[in-house]
Amino acid sequence: MRYLYVRLFTLGFSFLGAYAQADSFAKYSQHTDFDAYFSKYTKRYFGPGFDWKYFKAQAVAESNLNPEAKSHVGAKGLMQIMPATYNEIQKKNKYIEGQSTDPRWNIAAALWYNKQLFDYWESGRSIESRLRFTFGSYNAGKGNILKAQRVAINQGLNPKKWASVEKVLPRVTGKHSKETINYVRKIEQIKEDI
Repeated sequence: MRYLYVRLFTLGFSFLGAYAQADSFAKYSQHTDFDAYFSKYTKRYFGPGFDWKYFKAQAVAESNLNPEAKSHVGAKGLMQIMPATYNEIQKKNKYIEGQSTDPRWNIAAALWYNKQLFDYWESGRSIESRLRFTFGSYNAGKGNILKAQRVAINQGLNPKKWASVEKVLPRVTGKHSKETINYVRKIEQIKEDI
């Protein structure tokens, strides 16, 4: 009987923790300051039917929607873009103007970059799978995801499935693999809650 009480007590805290986390993500649906930019640049780069909330969820995962966020490695803004990456994006897309810290241009650049990754991962994947590969590449780098695919092939796994990449990513990026795997999952969870 004592075990039952302890187990129910533990389950109660697990439920409350999950509820609190979902509630904390739900608050971002009320934060609409940048929604027009997410919508505009999703339409521009992904088409009018694509759900822009995927990218708002990505911004929550990246910076908690803080346009002044700066990482310890120098990534900046809502979408945490490295200055060198932003400069490369500007060279390839003449419509990206302004500073990387300006929310509009930070979002525009990140969505353009996401579209390049999304198109790269097209072959034989569902949209959801392509998004997982896109977000995984955004976080870990496309080269690391390609290496993980090669490891997956060597282990007899399907390299086009994100679950296969998750299994082998620790062999490619070590302890950083956990960050990438959690990042992709977090975006999906946030997207459902906003």
